[in-house]
Amino acid sequence: MNNSKTWRAAAIGRTRGGNYGHGLHLPYKDLDNFEFLAIADENEEGRQKAQEESGAPRAYADYREMLEKEKPEVVSVCPRWTDCHVEMVTACLEAGSHVYCEKPFTTSLEEGDQLIAAAEAAGKKIAVAHTAVYLPGVQKLKKLLDGGLIGNVEAIYAHGKQDRRGGGEDMIVLGTHQFNMMRYLAGDVAWLSSHVTVEGRDIEPDDVREPTESVGLVAGDCINTYFAFANGIAGFFDSRRYEDGAGKQRYAMEIVGSEGRISMRGGGGDDLRLYPHPVFSPADDEQCWKPVEDVPEAKLTGNQAAVLDLIEAVENDRKPLSSDRDAVAALEMILGAYESQITGARAKIPMENRRHPLVAWIEG
Repeated sequence: MNNSKTWRAAAIGRTRGGNYGHGLHLPYKDLDNFEFLAIADENEEGRQKAQEESGAPRAYADYREMLEKEKPEVVSVCPRWTDCHVEMVTACLEAGSHVYCEKPFTTSLEEGDQLIAAAEAAGKKIAVAHTAVYLPGVQKLKKLLDGGLIGNVEAIYAHGKQDRRGGGEDMIVLGTHQFNMMRYLAGDVAWLSSHVTVEGRDIEPDDVREPTESVGLVAGDCINTYFAFANGIAGFFDSRRYEDGAGKQRYAMEIVGSEGRISMRGGGGDDLRLYPHPVFSPADDEQCWKPVEDVPEAKLTGNQAAVLDLIEAVENDRKPLSSDRDAVAALEMILGAYESQITGARAKIPMENRRHPLVAWIEG
């Protein structure tokens, strides 16, 4: 990376409307190659707090005014809620800024397509905060898989967090990380098939609801999806609601190969376990899990690694490691579950229906 250039950065938040996501306004202050200029937030109390947290010298109630006066080269679009992403990201692109956007990227595929086209027209790049793929544990995992540690990868099993949001809300809020990582490890999906239920029965239009966060319509308290990756790898995702929080430790992923398997608890790759045997046999006392050794310690936060990768992508004219296209592809794995359930058939990827399937379903 060319460290001679200092990049002018800013952030847009929205207190009580998605806030600042997972700290997307914070990565710049400890990085030498960024000058953090300003914060924008229409809420005065939230704006003052974010300004103090980030060390921004200036703060604005109107993000468009900030973009016009500060002319940042990189902007974090921080709110967790997707209802404002199209408007905010478009404004940043039109102002000449590259964008680092909180996940989920958009509410629908058509909105994602719109932002991809806008970025290409403006000659700008968008990175999305699927931060796990930037962390050294996940980078180590990919190298081990590519190096054949467990033979040929045959299947990936991903599990949602499965708390009170289990099912549809878990799939969009946290599952988006899992789907982005599945694609990072296994490539593109060719088609998927899903079963979405509520209280043990197939979902009906009356089961469609707004989640606790404004990230688009959701449905179901139990979801099981099968993914057929283009390279022949099989993928699985499950999420079930647990009101008492009993499912909170289920957020994990297992990668199964012809010669063994790797387990990753959590989403950052800091707890990797290897089962170096071709047949899973828990009853065999000589076959046990062991920690993956030499996993490097993270020296940067996921957000810091992401914004550094974004400017390296700009300087080298490549896509960011977690790009807008990757985010839309992850969203397609989510919305495809509803498309498959509603139609009773496989959902082919890319999907022809770019609207949110649940919106189209309840509107008839």
